[in-house]
Amino acid sequence: MKEDRRGDAQRSLTELESGRNLQTMDYRKYITIEPDKRGGKPCVRGLRITVYEVLEYLASDMTEEEILADLPDLTHEDLKACIAFAADRERKLMTVPAA
Repeated sequence: MKEDRRGDAQRSLTELESGRNLQTMDYRKYITIEPDKRGGKPCVRGLRITVYEVLEYLASDMTEEEILADLPDLTHEDLKACIAFAADRERKLMTVPAA
């Protein structure tokens, strides 16, 4: 199974490098930013669950099933939206040229 995932990741990376447009989800339907909620941090669907918290769970090697069990208000689409939001934010970061 891991080999299949690695192969899928490699194919996806190849598609990105070749300049092909991958269809990304519209995270704006799921991620909200409200100044009076969680200090204006990006949250999932107006809930008090931040994108950062979801990403932290994913980074800690929790499975999707474990995250959804811990945070039953979330859905599979919410998790994908958090990843898409983070990817978009990363893409928009200014890069510093190498010296």
